[in-house]
Formats: sequence, C-alpha cells, structure tokens
Amino acid sequence: MASKKAAAKSKAAAKRSQRGSSNVFSMFEQSQIQEFKEAFSCIDQDRDGIIKLHDLKETYAQLGKLNAKDEELEEMLSEGKGPINFTVFLSLFGEKLNGTDPEDTILAAFKLFDPNGTGFVNKDEFRRLLMNQADKFTSEEVDQAFSVAPIDVSGNIDYKSLCYIITHGDEKEES
Repeated sequence: MASKKAAAKSKAAAKRSQRGSSNVFSMFEQSQIQEFKEAFSCIDQDRDGIIKLHDLKETYAQLGKLNAKDEELEEMLSEGKGPINFTVFLSLFGEKLNGTDPEDTILAAFKLFDPNGTGFVNKDEFRRLLMNQADKFTSEEVDQAFSVAPIDVSGNIDYKSLCYIITHGDEKEES
C-alpha cells in the first residue's frame, strides 16, 4: 500500500513539473531538443523515463568517475524539485543556459572598455583585464573564451558579435 501511495505521489509531482514547464520546448531549436533527448536517453540507464540516483551513478561510472558521492548526486537530483523526466531535464538546462545575462547587459559591460564606440576591444588589453581584475581568469580560461571570439587581424575583438555568440551560441559549433 505504501509503495502505491509513493508511486501516485511521484506521478502527481511529475505531472505538476511537466505542467509548470511545458513552454520550455519553445526555448530551444528542434535540433537542440533532439540533442538533449539523446543526452537524457544516455543518462536514463534503466529507460524508465525518469533520471534517478542509480542512473546518475551508472552514467558517472561509464565516464570513469567511480567514486561519485551519493550526496553530490542527490544534490543534482534535488535541482529538479521532483522526478526528473525529460521535460524537467530540459527545464533545468533552460534555466542554466538562460542564466546568461541579457545581450544588452553584456554589451553595456563591453562598452565600458570601448570609450570611442568602435565596437571593438583590444584582445591583449582585454586579456590583461580578465586575468587581473575581479574574478581573475586563468590563461587557459581566457584562451578558451578567445577561441570563439571574433578577432580581427589587428587583434581586436568584435564584442557585438561575441555578445551574440555568448547569448545565442556559436554557429560554428552547431555545424
């Protein structure tokens, strides 16, 4: 009897989660949804449509991390606020991806380093600032950021294009 009640509660929670986030599909392109579906299928080891602790443990083991702590995995699962079906999984990624600042906010930040309003910032000066101010970047982190940055032959970053890449993704990665 107790397991039937738990199953009913679980189904009700899943329906609430699904209702609350049904517009999540409009946040992504169809190709992105398909990629998330493939990722979800890889993680859902027992193919029951819900990602649970044993699914995460098995996924981590397949990736070579055999010592994943249950507490860490439970913390990941708790972000779903209930059973993690595909819709909830997609919602979690939507929340993470939309955690990026709006494009105009990022542009305004770059404009602080472009007093003449050229639309460009010098790569070397920007590298120096990133590595020496506030949340200091490592050289590797700067290199990674610059790998997608549109940089001209003079060493200037087209920050308007970079803002677009930050907020919408890099078309080069998708093809």
